[in-house]
This record gives sequence, C-alpha cells and structure tokens, in this order.
Amino acid sequence: MRAGGTGGERAEPVHGGPAHGAHGHGSGTAHGHGAGGDATGADLAYLALERELAVFLRRARASSGEMAREVHPGLEPAAYGLLVRLDEAGGQRATELAGYFGVGKATMSRQLRALEELGLVVREPDPADGRASLVRLTGEGRDRFRRVRDARRARYVRKLAGWDRAEVAELARLLHQLNTGSEPRDPRPGPERAPDSAPGPERAPGSTPGPGGHRP
Repeated sequence: MRAGGTGGERAEPVHGGPAHGAHGHGSGTAHGHGAGGDATGADLAYLALERELAVFLRRARASSGEMAREVHPGLEPAAYGLLVRLDEAGGQRATELAGYFGVGKATMSRQLRALEELGLVVREPDPADGRASLVRLTGEGRDRFRRVRDARRARYVRKLAGWDRAEVAELARLLHQLNTGSEPRDPRPGPERAPDSAPGPERAPGSTPGPGGHRP
C-alpha cells in the first residue's frame, strides 16, 4: 500500500514540545528511549504511524466541520456523526446513542436538542416501550445528509483515482481492523466528556469516539 499519504504536508507532533527527526533523535527520552539509545525498527514504525494518524485525525476534524456546514449552516461539527448513525441504524433511543458514542447523557441531550431545532431529527414514541422515545431523521434531515455523504464519497473516488482498487480495499480492511480493535467493551454511556471529544466523521479514527465522525 502506498506510504506517506499525507500529500506532502508536514506531520505535526502529537505530544507537546518540539518535533523530533525521523529517527527519534533529540534531547531526553521523549519517545521512551534511553539517553544514548537509538530507536529500534519497531519503535520507528510506531512513531511513523503516530505521525500519520495525527495528520489524518486533524484533517478528519476539519472535514467533519465542513460536512456539517454543508448539511446545515447551523449544525455543529460534532453532530455530523449522529446523522451518520441514525441513517445507518434507524430510530435510536438517546441512551443508545450516548452509549454508542461513549458520551454522557447531558452532551447527547444537548446535541439532539440542537438537531431537533434545525428540523433534522424528531422524537417519536418507542413502540416497544411507551415510556421511551426514539430519535429518527426527518425527511429533510435524511435528504440533506445523503446529499453531503454522496458528494463526499465522490471526492474520495477522485482523490484516490491513481490508486489500485486492491490498495483501496486493503486500506479499508486495515482501518476496519484498527477501529474494531479500539472498540470499548462496555457499550454503556461513560462519564461526561468535553464536547470536542464527541463525534468525528463517521467515527473515523475520529476521531475519538463520539457523535461527530467518524463508528466510522
């Protein structure tokens, strides 16, 4: 598979402090090596992965904001992943969504309220439990979301036009393997988290889990 798929853009250090060279040289033990020790091949591989994921995640966050604005000018970037999930899974309880994205109930309630005010989602009684309600996309919400999703997929096709189809399939397989290996074992909602740790583009290594990108 092709290496260095960052378009020539300089990767940013994930940790604070100055960036180090490709071989991890520099003062101290920033990457866990001894003061005079050289990085091993395995260390360099993980360091390269960390750098590339840092660029990928930064771009994913920016892309999430762009896609959210394309769906609706008033839509928060973190809420785009909620639309992805509702389009894929259909009606969901707010507690199920909070558990899926690993955010607290307060964060989820705020984001759903904003989506309702924009006319993108609606709450309906849950046929299985009259005391609960299901959140669904409205017709307008589904239409807006799918137009943006289809346009984004077309951009992927153009961007990867020079790739072999087998390379694209292998990239998808490896990302799936990374994502599934990072899934939380307990689907119940976790402690309250900051809004910007919520959803990224279709839960892409998005971004950290949250309603913005994205289970994937």
